[in-house]
Amino acid sequence: MKLALFDLDHTLLPIDSASAWSRFVVARAGLDTRVYGERIRAFAAAYRAGNFDVEAYLAFQLDLLARFPRARLEQWRARFVADQIAPHVRPPALALIARHRAEGYELALVTGTNAFVTAPIAALFGIDHLLAVQPEEVGGRFTGRYVGTHTYRQGKVQAVEAFLAARGTSLADCADSVFYSDSINDLPLLERVRRPVATNADEQLRAVAAARRWPMLELFAAVPTP
Repeated sequence: MKLALFDLDHTLLPIDSASAWSRFVVARAGLDTRVYGERIRAFAAAYRAGNFDVEAYLAFQLDLLARFPRARLEQWRARFVADQIAPHVRPPALALIARHRAEGYELALVTGTNAFVTAPIAALFGIDHLLAVQPEEVGGRFTGRYVGTHTYRQGKVQAVEAFLAARGTSLADCADSVFYSDSINDLPLLERVRRPVATNADEQLRAVAAARRWPMLELFAAVPTP
């Protein structure tokens, strides 16, 4: 198997879909934008700094799902993807994916943003396999918890290996494996693939990539993050 793995936020998209979704839900639900805005910014800053509390962040994100009926969330998600995601799907990202597809690679989106939000985003990019945090659902309503492993740091490695094990293979056995990511938080998976590519890399990852002579890719011109 030849495997091409893609991070989502600031890699295929020039924005953070998780933060954008949180702000969208807060606004639609009439929640306190000041209080929630401060928490969203604090989590984003901690992630960039590399001292991110994964469980606290997931509790925050998944609580926003648990507060509302599934039907309402699906309506909001459709509007969110149309208005705030689709305009940021850029030709360079689509071309990168298309090249790997044409070369016979299995494609997977590997993201920390939960699967409820990212399933339609993976579809926009034409990526069949989504490895993401899976929100727990009981009786048609989200519980605020997740099932299985999360997909941050080492969790991404575990998710990819589980995906491959279900197909009778592993990263070590892949004929080729490439992972595109912008974040130092993805270093565990970047170190496991045959070809790590620092993509729109943050400062810390750029330094590692330069020291290790990893290829670096810039998919986008400077784009303000909303």
